[in-house]
Amino acid sequence: FFFFHPTSPIYPPNATTTIGHCKDNTSAPFFHFIITNKQFNKKMRFTSAISMMLVGTAAAFAPSSVSYSRTSSSALFMAEDGEITPLRIGTRGSPLALAQAYETRRRLIENFPELEEDGAIEICVMKTQGDMILDKSLMELGGKGLFTKELDTALLGDEVDICVHSMKDVPTWLPDGTVLPCNLPREDTNDAFITANGIKTIADLPDNSVIGTASLRRQAQLLSQNPTLKCVNFRGNVQTRLRKLDDGVVDATLLAIAGLKRMEMQDCATAVLEWDEMLPAVAQGAIGIQCRSDDERSLKYIDTLNCMDTHVCVNCERAFLEALDGNCKTPIAGQARIVDGKIVFRGLIAMPDGSLKYQTEATGEIADAVDIGRKAGEKLKAEAGDKFFEMMVEMSPQQVLGQITK
Repeated sequence: FFFFHPTSPIYPPNATTTIGHCKDNTSAPFFHFIITNKQFNKKMRFTSAISMMLVGTAAAFAPSSVSYSRTSSSALFMAEDGEITPLRIGTRGSPLALAQAYETRRRLIENFPELEEDGAIEICVMKTQGDMILDKSLMELGGKGLFTKELDTALLGDEVDICVHSMKDVPTWLPDGTVLPCNLPREDTNDAFITANGIKTIADLPDNSVIGTASLRRQAQLLSQNPTLKCVNFRGNVQTRLRKLDDGVVDATLLAIAGLKRMEMQDCATAVLEWDEMLPAVAQGAIGIQCRSDDERSLKYIDTLNCMDTHVCVNCERAFLEALDGNCKTPIAGQARIVDGKIVFRGLIAMPDGSLKYQTEATGEIADAVDIGRKAGEKLKAEAGDKFFEMMVEMSPQQVLGQITK
């Protein structure tokens, strides 16, 4: 079970909390709370981290069917048997993930006033395997699907109606029976550079500085600029990482400025790095909303929220990633933006130690965005050659990372 402190700023006023358990009575990586306060439309401020503790067996690490109770003060949506059927939003439980879920909730209410009624929307918070294992790199754990598998299971099991994701965590394939037709307007996609001593550029870091990052993309680009830098595995939520920086565990770290802005923590950034200094991850800064492909009600709601410019750019970037068959052993960066009515794309692949790097740029019609991304990926794959990718597959996590865990 989880301990969720009721005085935390993430915990909404007058919310009802229920704890979910697996049907075999083992602890499940899931808890659930229901918003019942209309006044919770006000913008939330996230000024501290949630304190959570997971107690359970190894079964808690596997996706599982969950049963839970519901309470509500409104019967806005009624099934034939009279049971309340609100719109259920599935999300991870980090402060950033919750900020994105509440942003989705706010936009839904703006577009569909009936959803402002008490009980019309439920926030269903889940703990994924990627959230629970923080002492290993993502590559060692097996990839980014670790942040979405439990949400996929809940969606296909009709335990939630929509799932809100950070798009850079979503694999290029989706489970059968699900679609991701909606991206909210994109935030700034660049990386924030955060240092303990006020240094504002990577080039100004002293030799042998220690950089905290769990991203091979960031590691490769850092080491390509200064091979003496030492990158150490740095996982956990934003607050945890900033605390480690304050404690002197590392000299600097990098985070997506989008996440900091969504939690109103952008002042923590020492500087924001442009693409020439640090090309962002595919789909960074974008929020995606997934639902079942046959759920007409959810599709109606989320289609209205879709930002087409963001959707086009994200699809271009994900086509690039799919063409490369990217995984967590391969440092890959890719960004698209619309400039003067054209899609402008830039992509990069590199060795984890930054010793070898391939880059590409392309411009074309917006209607051809997916094709532009795919061709850019195929171009870099051909330039790097089969040996480049074979090396990635053959290398052990320790060889690829060349780092210690902090």
